[in-house]
This record gives sequence, structure tokens and C-alpha cells, in this order.
Amino acid sequence: MSAVEAPGGVTFLGVRHHSPACARLVAETVARLRPAYVLVEGPADLNGRMDELLGDHELPIAVFTAYRDGTRRHASWSPFCAYSPEWVALTAGREVGARVRFIDLPAWHPALSDRANRYADADQRYAEAVRRLCATLAVDNVDALWDHLFEIGPDDGLAERLDTYFDVLRGESAAGEDDTAREAYMARWVRAARRRAAGRPVLVVTGGFHRPALVRLTAGPDSAGPDSAGPNSAGPEEDDWPEVPAPAPDAVAGSYLVPYSFRRLDAFVGYQSGMPSPAYYQRVWEDGPRRAAEALTEVVAARLRARRQPVSTADLIAARTMAGGLARLRGHAHPGRVDVLDGLVSALVTDALDQPLPWATRGTLTPGAHPVVVEMVAALSGDRVGRLHPDTPLPPLVHDVDAELERHRIDPHEAVELDLTVADDLARSRLLHRLRLLDVPGHTREHGPRVGADALLTERWSPAPSADRLARVIEAGGYGPTVLDAVTARIEERVTLLGADVDALATTLFDTALAGLPEHSTRTLTAIARATGSVTDLRALGRALAVALALWRHDGLLGSAGTAPLGALITAAVRRALWLVEGVRAAAAPADPGRLTALVAVRDAVRHAGPALGLDRDGALAVAGRVAADAAAPPDLRGAALGLAWSLGDVPDAARAVRAVAAPDTLGDWLSGLFALAREEVVSGDAALLAVVDELLAAMGAHDFLVALPALRQAFGWFPPRERAEVARHVQALHGGDAPSGDLLRLDADPLLVAAARAVEERVDAVLTREGLWEGDRT
Repeated sequence: MSAVEAPGGVTFLGVRHHSPACARLVAETVARLRPAYVLVEGPADLNGRMDELLGDHELPIAVFTAYRDGTRRHASWSPFCAYSPEWVALTAGREVGARVRFIDLPAWHPALSDRANRYADADQRYAEAVRRLCATLAVDNVDALWDHLFEIGPDDGLAERLDTYFDVLRGESAAGEDDTAREAYMARWVRAARRRAAGRPVLVVTGGFHRPALVRLTAGPDSAGPDSAGPNSAGPEEDDWPEVPAPAPDAVAGSYLVPYSFRRLDAFVGYQSGMPSPAYYQRVWEDGPRRAAEALTEVVAARLRARRQPVSTADLIAARTMAGGLARLRGHAHPGRVDVLDGLVSALVTDALDQPLPWATRGTLTPGAHPVVVEMVAALSGDRVGRLHPDTPLPPLVHDVDAELERHRIDPHEAVELDLTVADDLARSRLLHRLRLLDVPGHTREHGPRVGADALLTERWSPAPSADRLARVIEAGGYGPTVLDAVTARIEERVTLLGADVDALATTLFDTALAGLPEHSTRTLTAIARATGSVTDLRALGRALAVALALWRHDGLLGSAGTAPLGALITAAVRRALWLVEGVRAAAAPADPGRLTALVAVRDAVRHAGPALGLDRDGALAVAGRVAADAAAPPDLRGAALGLAWSLGDVPDAARAVRAVAAPDTLGDWLSGLFALAREEVVSGDAALLAVVDELLAAMGAHDFLVALPALRQAFGWFPPRERAEVARHVQALHGGDAPSGDLLRLDADPLLVAAARAVEERVDAVLTREGLWEGDRT
């Protein structure tokens, strides 16, 4: 017997999702048993659409399910590729005349609410058992363990090995309430199929974690009561299947087929299927593990050569030799995936690696990975993208998106230039922004209105084609049937999830303005105003204030310019920001551009909205005076406070103030604050301040100058090029120079490199002098 059988001819196959070895076992078992019923772990509410699912699609595809009610939103995928055991069970079962059924709860059911992917292996439930097995067999992780035990081993005895493996894992793991509910429901389907089969074989294909429980739950005699007909019955032949749960009356739920891609299936880019490198396992499914290993080396070499990475014939020979040796050392009859990858790394990567190889760990490919390793992982991932049969039903949003793009004359292959003062162009802009908020690819905005920038009345969008566009539109269809309905629901969800995150809420507020959603702008504005009273992050508050002020001043397009709700938010945000500024204590802290930008927003609010909104200018000046004189405040805030007062018309003695912070480790930070708030005053005023700064820098020794230099560069970075040239002219005048000021702004080498070179020269001079080898001026 090649798999566990329960009384009445039921055979249970526990599988790992997306495993070619398990898929082969399922195909062989179906051909041998020719069962009356094939029951598969999958959403039972799709049983009436089996013809649609098993249509003439190009794999991979997935079932996308969306659910939304008053308290919960859920979105999940059930993906299938050619080597998915569940897909093979369905297709092979149909070929032998079996009736195929999904037997799990619908994807939207609360028992699956924490799963974005039905077929993501729950290795965390038995992590300790897997850890001990990996240690015993000297493999790095569960993927290498699985390959070692099942994928590259012989098929003889595979079912028994799988049963033993999952029995060990499940025996050390306690199922939670959600798994228990799912298994009880699946057991009802198994009992119903056994009664209907009347002694003929029944095959049950589920994740290996569930198999031991299903064997136990179906071991007793059948009873008719609990599995009697329900409202979802499809006719006399279906009258003893379990009832399929239905969504609540006020809920919106639906499932659609979507084209999927190998990239989205790959564990290295975030999919927790338990089987990374889908292109490699597709080759294992088609040609067997030996030929897949040979092809893997060829594919990686071709990809690297296409990207101008040198890969010689000698390198390939060395890689294959190393892979073969590693396979023998690890007890493999022929090289597996990790053997080949390790062999390739040994032959192609000659420099030191800064992090573990990605196939030696579990999870996504981390930033900073070696370029050759990145290309190797990409080669194993593959670029295959599925395609749905043309007659596959699609959600209404797909058709509405196409209709809206056509109505607004937006060609997906052409750039879009927009003048936002023209009504038709404004409508086109809003449509493109709504699609952006729904994460529907097609166009990318190159320029247009942005927070903190001068008001722009033009936009440019460039074409951005994407292979998974249809899938993304279908997934966005879970929010609603039309673009407006969907983006409305999306914004509602975002505002709810963001809670008191005023920075992200500010971004949402600006997005709603760009998308032409005045009702949701009001709701987002209310959420920001509610959070403003308790926010402690000055940077986030400054972002919210900048957005609100920009809309209050310039948003004639949406109609929010000068409105009372925005005015109330600006008033509250200014008051809160000034209160937070006085509470910052860190005398040695470096300059923080985020909090300086927040003070810039306060300055602009008092300048441009103060008279209309009754903002307390004198109160702001009082706060600025206290902070500027507070030795416990960070240097950048002290400089910014003085700059705030200066920019609001209270001219300080800046030259005297800068002498008080002349230490190398504080000067640049103080100037950052001053320049951020009063750069125009510094440039257009007299040259006294710049003369003092020049004097202080000239008096510094080489060591002190190197200490001060990074912060000074950051400080002068607040000046745009034209104003920086004006500063250069002031400095030039102090020294009687007459060269074009632009020459002072362009160096052949990095200033930090020049400064470091001077420091090295001085140390060399000191050593030579100490040893009596040189005296005098180097020149």
C-alpha cells in the first residue's frame, strides 16, 4: 500500500504544495486507483466553477478571493502551476472519469483570515522538528531538507517516506482552532464521498500537515446527520455534500481567476510557498531532477553572459565538477538545486561575500547580495507569466478600467501630457491617480504637483507596461466594480489602517486631492486633526502641516483652497509643532533634516496663512527666542529658531550668535538650522554673518576642519545652485578674488577626499619632522 488508506477505500496523500515529487506521486496514484472521487484541499465554494478553473489556461494561474464587510477585509490567493499536486489531482482525476471536488473552507472564511496564500506551507508550526532534522542531516533549511529527502531521491517508497515525515511533524505540533475547524470540515467531505462511492476508491489530496488529522477524523463509521443537504445543494446528485458557508448578507465577496507568474511564486521574492526557484522545479517536473540540474548550470551561464558577466568554459567545467563532488559528499545520487548553486558560486564568485547565500537561509533575497548571486536566483526563478483563456469571466472593474481609459483617450502605449487648468486634462489626471492608488500599472508620473514644491499646473505620465497588469486589475476588483467605487473603498481602508500615523495620513490627504475625491479628503483631514493633538513625532507633524498648507494655499483644482477645515488643521498643527520644539533636549545631537523641514512648514504657515487664520506670530517669535538661547537644545534647532525669528522679520544679531557655537562639532549643525529657515535672509542681507563664518573656518586647524566639514556640507546644501553662487561671490569678495564664482563651486575631486588627503599629508609631515628628515614649507 503506497499511501494511508482509511476503511472504505479512502486513500490519503499528504503533500507539500508545489512539489514535483508529490505531483508525480499524485498522478501515479490516480492512474493506479482510478478513483470515483478525488478530493482536494481548496475552496469548496469554487466547486460549481470547476470547468472555468480547469479551462485551457497557460499556467501559472491563481484563484484570487476578496472579502469585505463592516469590520474585516480579506484578500488571498490560491496559486496553481503545472507541478502543483492539487492541480495534478484535479486534471488527472478528470482524465480518468473521477468526480473532483475542493473540500476546504472558502478563502474568505475567518478560519483562513490570517492567510494571504492558502498554499503557503506552515513550517513555523513545526519549526523545532524541522530544525532537528536539518541538524541531523546537515542541511541548512527546510528547502534543502525537502530536496534531500524527496525531490532528488528515488520515487520508490515516496508515499511511505512522506507519511512518516508528516506524522513526525504533526505529532510534535498542536493544531490551532483555525486548523481544527478546517480539518473538521474537510473530514465531512471525506465521509460524504465515502458514502457516495459505495466501496469504490476515493483519493484525498491535502497538505501533509492535515493528513494525520483527517485519517483520524474519518476512521469511525459514517453518519448521515451532520452532512445533510444545505442551501448550496446543486441537485439530487449533490444532496449529501456538506453545506458550503456563505458570506454574511452585508458582506461583499468574490473569487476570480488571475494570471500568475513564476516571480510571484518564488520564496526569494516573498512568496511563502515552501518551494523557491519555480523555473528550476518546472524543469524537474518536465525532465526529472538529473536533467534539471544540468540545465540549471546552462541557464545561469546564459543569463550571466547576457548581462556581460564573464563565464568561461573552464568556469562551467569547474562548477559542474564541484557540484558533482558536493552531491556525492551529501549523499545524493546526482546534483540537486543547492549542489549546483554552491558549485556555481565556488567557480564564479572570487571575492568575499558579505552575507549568507540566499539558499542557505529562508526568506526573501536581501539587499546587498552579490550581483552574480542575484542573477543566479533570478535564473532559477524564471520569467514565465500565466495567461487566462479568453472566455474566462472577469470582475466588472476590468471592463470599467478599459472603458474609462478609452473614454478619456488614454493610450497605454503613449505618454500623457496634461494641463491641469483644462477640464478634460484634469479629469484624465484624476483617473490616472485613481489607478495609481489602486496599484494598477500602466503609466508612471514623471512630474506634477508635489508636496513642498511650488504649485505645478502640468503633469507628464510615461507608459509603464507590466506583464501582470491584468492580475493587478482583477485583484483591485476586490474593492469594487468601478474605478470610483474601488478607489473609494481603498482610501477608506487606508485611513482606517493608518490610525494616528499623521505622516502617512498626510500623504493620503494629498493623494485624495490629486485623485479628485473631496469626500475622502475631508475624512482624511478629520483623521489628521484628531491625531494632531497627541502626535509626538515632529517630522510627521511637519509633513502633515506642509500638505495642509499647500492645499489651503494652492488647491483651486479640488476647491479646498482657503477652506475652514484645512485652516483649523494648520492652526492646530502650528501650535503643536511649536510646543514639541521646546521639548527637544539633545545638546550634542546632529542636524535632523526632518525636524528642520517641520519648522520650515511652521514658518511658511505663519508667513502665508497667519493673517487669514489668526496665527500667533508673537507667540512663535517667543518660542523661537527661548529655543535659540537654550543650551540644552540641539544645535540645529537653536540655529533654526534664530532663523525662524529672522524670517518672520525679527532681525537677530546672527554674527554674534554664530560665534557662540563655533566649536567644530556644533558649527555645521547650527548653520544647517539657520540656513534651512533663513537662507534667503542670509543671501540677501549684509555679509557680516558670512564674514564671521569665513573667519571661524580660517582659524580652524586641519583636524578641527575635518570634524566640521560633513555638517558644513550638509548646511550649505540647503542653498539651491543660484543662491550657492551668491554665497561664493560674498566669500570671494572677502578675499579680494575676481575669478568667476562658478569656479568655486566646481572641483575636480570630492571635497571630503581633498580634505582627507591634506590630513594625510600633515601626518606625513609630522612624522618626517619628528624623525629629523625634513624641515620647512612643503612648497
